[in-house]
Amino acid sequence: MIRSRLSNLSLRTKSLRTKPLRTLTTAVSRLAMAGSLAALALTATVQAAEMPGKGVEVTPIFPSIAEERFRGEIAIAGLEALGYEVEEPKETEYAALMLALSYGDADFSVHAWNKLHASFYHKAGGDDTMLRAGDVIPGVLQGYLIDKKTAEKHNITKITDLQKPEIARLFDADGDDKADLTGCNPGWGCEQVINHHMRAYELQDTVTHNQGSYFALMADTITRYQEGRPVLYFTWVPQWIAGVLVENKDVVWLEVPYTDLPDGNNDVNTTFNGKNLGFAVDQIQAVLNREFAEENPAATKFLSLVQISASDESAQNLKMQNGEKSMKDIKRHAREWISANQSKFDNWLSEARAAAK
Repeated sequence: MIRSRLSNLSLRTKSLRTKPLRTLTTAVSRLAMAGSLAALALTATVQAAEMPGKGVEVTPIFPSIAEERFRGEIAIAGLEALGYEVEEPKETEYAALMLALSYGDADFSVHAWNKLHASFYHKAGGDDTMLRAGDVIPGVLQGYLIDKKTAEKHNITKITDLQKPEIARLFDADGDDKADLTGCNPGWGCEQVINHHMRAYELQDTVTHNQGSYFALMADTITRYQEGRPVLYFTWVPQWIAGVLVENKDVVWLEVPYTDLPDGNNDVNTTFNGKNLGFAVDQIQAVLNREFAEENPAATKFLSLVQISASDESAQNLKMQNGEKSMKDIKRHAREWISANQSKFDNWLSEARAAAK
């Protein structure tokens, strides 16, 4: 009897000792679990802040000009750093590019010239369906150039000097007694300005606007220059041609007598270094589908901040002309540019992340 009571007392005492221990263990376990959940929640919050585009697919649309892909790859790299899943870019001409952005068939481009492509933008829907964001490349130029030797020998300074048959014949490449102007591809926008200039400056009888594959035509133009023959061509900056036929060393800009543009907006600035080039001094901008822009403030902010210099793009284009022209090369050029401009690139990302909060 005494032994039985002692045994029962022992069991009770053991129970009293183990119950609080189990309770404490359970409490610690629950605290640990809560801490883990809090840590996971904090991690998820940090990741969401760092990657505001996570899970969102983005479709870029670019022109089919390989020399303009470089800036697009910089934009893609930034969007991917923000978590966006960027699809392979669509490629088309500028008017169709604007329509695709307007209809939501693509989300963004970094290739719209503010003034040159204004008619494409407005006809496709304008501000109702799209959003212009920032200046990807400010201060871009277009115009007509001839070789410096011929300009100085014959005192040619204006495009209207080509009204004279004896001057126009100097640039005749095919034997028809008319100057051959290496011009602009249909669909680029610049061809509309050139054709308008041919009429406005009364050049139809003495100048032929040659159109086709621009860079193939320019390869022939450069060959003629290297052979010591006169050359007349249209170009724009930035791109590699300015690094091969160098302004004021190899070639000179021709002036127009007065500004005359197809849309009649002749109050825009067309002057560079004291010369009236006849084309608006322009800015290349990012353009986004408006619905995408409103739903993705981080992407919109980033694309509004992306900016490279005309000289940087021209230098990259010259690398392509010298053989580094594969898509692998272009992507590497973009990575190298980002590395050389890391602080600026990181600031763009920081501002984009802040815009998403």
